[in-house]
Amino acid sequence: MNKTERMLAIVLELQRRSWIRAEDLAATFEMSVRTIYRDMQALSEAGVPLLGSPGQGYSLSEGYFLPPIHFTAEEAVTLLLGTDFVEQQFGQHYRHNAESARRKIESILPERVREQSDPIREGIRLLAQRQTLYNVDDRQYVEPIGQAIVQKRKLQFGYSKPHQQTITRTVCPYGLALNMNHWILVAYCEIRQDIRHFRLSRLSDLVELDEHFVMPEDFKLAEYRPPDHRHMVIRLQFESHMTERIQEVGHFYMETIEPQEQYTIVTMRVRHFEDVLYWILSWGDSVTVLEPESLRQHMIEKINNMLKRY
Repeated sequence: MNKTERMLAIVLELQRRSWIRAEDLAATFEMSVRTIYRDMQALSEAGVPLLGSPGQGYSLSEGYFLPPIHFTAEEAVTLLLGTDFVEQQFGQHYRHNAESARRKIESILPERVREQSDPIREGIRLLAQRQTLYNVDDRQYVEPIGQAIVQKRKLQFGYSKPHQQTITRTVCPYGLALNMNHWILVAYCEIRQDIRHFRLSRLSDLVELDEHFVMPEDFKLAEYRPPDHRHMVIRLQFESHMTERIQEVGHFYMETIEPQEQYTIVTMRVRHFEDVLYWILSWGDSVTVLEPESLRQHMIEKINNMLKRY
């Protein structure tokens, strides 16, 4: 990015945010703070109405707008693919907005850019892996939870895990995350007195309460990293010809894959071996559990029970 492009991008950032610090701009554009100061001085000399405040950073005077923005073909494709993704992964309200946004973007594209972008977009297809028929479509909860997050209202719902009874939870919703095709609610749970994660597909009877909550000042979803409670290490031995298949299938809890001369060693880290028990069983006689011994014994029990059934 040359200086002219960077200065234009800085103005766009200032239009997008009410206040922004020089340190944040420097991190965004991977420049030194001193360079950002020089850019801000150049923008001011060029007539851009900048406001500065110690501790807050820079802002644009109210009412200042750039001339209409022109997209390149690649930028147009990126935006249109983004609307395609929202239409696939979000609920009806957001799908409608994405469709409307797509039509607006397409309507303002010059003919030349549209002719360049259409073939690129037609050559890319997003394949969404949605829930199976026996699972709840979690997209139905995205909009009401999103509204509760914005309005800072508590939520109440029934929450059930496999082989467990449904428990009524009251939570302060902090944010939503899409992880491996599953929507996750990050919220403060009043039962657990701590931040917990809830899969939307396991929710039922969602109700927005009248009670408000105060978001912690130090909580930012983009910077949030949940504590890692996966303390159990599992080592598996696979036949060597299964290596490529293991790499293709993968697993969320997989740490390493170490191909050796005759075998491939896979290391996993979990909270409980139940997290991966059925995944291991699905490999049949192509896998051997090396450790822990408790998992080996549990595997023996499961296999014996299977033998009794057959």
